[in-house]
Parts: sequence; structure tokens; C-alpha cells
Amino acid sequence: MKIATIIVRVLIGLLLLFASITYFFNIGPAQPAATEEFKAFSTGLITSVYIFPLAKAIEFLCGLSFLSGKYVTLANILILPITINILLINYFLSPENLPIAIAMFLGNLFLIYRYWNNYKSVFTP
Repeated sequence: MKIATIIVRVLIGLLLLFASITYFFNIGPAQPAATEEFKAFSTGLITSVYIFPLAKAIEFLCGLSFLSGKYVTLANILILPITINILLINYFLSPENLPIAIAMFLGNLFLIYRYWNNYKSVFTP
């Protein structure tokens, strides 16, 4: 189980680093054709000025945390709302990318399960 945890942690870390680095350095493939709803949604996020850079910065820091193995408990909690939003955005607006979103969300849940002993004190009265 320890090897599975390391594999999941590294894969999610690489995926988060790839997504954030391609955003900040504007590299990578061009965006595929999207539906009108997805274009409107992404335009709203970009227009808000701070949400997209904030989410990508959190992705970058959590990716570094997952790869280094330090502060993974904190990174799991920080990245959970972002993975939920990625899952829901892909479910409703871009279903062709849904398998990657599901894998990332399930990987995040798996890591939370594996580090559950670190979270127990949060849920005890």
C-alpha cells in the first residue's frame, strides 16, 4: 500500500505541476474547440483576474508538495476544492476530459484516506 501511495502522490504531483507550469509560461498545446458554455465560463474566470492565477499557484505548490513528500496532509486539503471544481467543470461543460478529472479526484481521495490519521484530530470534539 505504501508503494501505491507514492505512485499516486507522484502522478498527481506531476499532473498538477504540468497544469500550472503550462499556464504560467503559456506553453503547451492550443486549447481544443470548446462549447459556448465552457467558453463563457472560462472567460468569466479569466476576467475575474485573480481566481485562475490563485488556483494555478495552489496547484503548483501542492504539486511540489506531492513530489517532495513534505506537507502532503496540508496539500491534500488545499487541493481538494480545486479537484472537486475540476471534476464538476468537466462533468457539466467538457465531458471529453472527464476521465482525467475523475482520476485526479479519486487520487486525492485515496491520499486523504492514506493520511487519515493526520486528519483525525480535526474531527474529534
